[in-house]
Amino acid sequence: MTELSLHILDLVRNALEAGASRVEIVVDEDAATDTLRLEVKDNGRGMSQEEIDRVLDPFYTTRKTRHVGLGLPLLQEACQRCEGELSIRSRPGRGTTVQALFKRSHIDRAPLGDMPSVLLTILFSEKPVDWLYVHRIDGREFRLDTAEVRKETAEVPLTHPRVRQWLLEYLRKGEQDLGSTDIPLRAIA
Repeated sequence: MTELSLHILDLVRNALEAGASRVEIVVDEDAATDTLRLEVKDNGRGMSQEEIDRVLDPFYTTRKTRHVGLGLPLLQEACQRCEGELSIRSRPGRGTTVQALFKRSHIDRAPLGDMPSVLLTILFSEKPVDWLYVHRIDGREFRLDTAEVRKETAEVPLTHPRVRQWLLEYLRKGEQDLGSTDIPLRAIA
């Protein structure tokens, strides 16, 4: 995948397939340690240790719509290519946490990509989900929790065109103010 945000989208789709109603997405960039950490945590059905041991096999998937599962193996390969690692923690009935660690300055590290657009894509999924997005760069933080936004918008759905436009602008401005250099210029305009 050309952008890390697409890996995040894939992880969120996995969470939705697992019945998650809440997903937490953390992007943590630290120049002092030269690391970029992505974490996606969900409250879905979780996996047994046997399933965790198998999910990195590209020919294993629990989905009925296809016979291969390339998302996690591709993410693991991207981590390893950039002197990082992938870890998966899960418990049946408790959810799953996937953490991807990269050497931030590695020449082969893909850019983060257009997180605001990816986050809005999650809103339009078939299954309703609340998400918390946290992006930290060297101790500064941008955060958005759709559960809090839902409280403010009351009866108006997050998919309403005016709310959707506000969310997109808010996310783009938050990323810009944070100083994210990985966000595409087209996304800031």
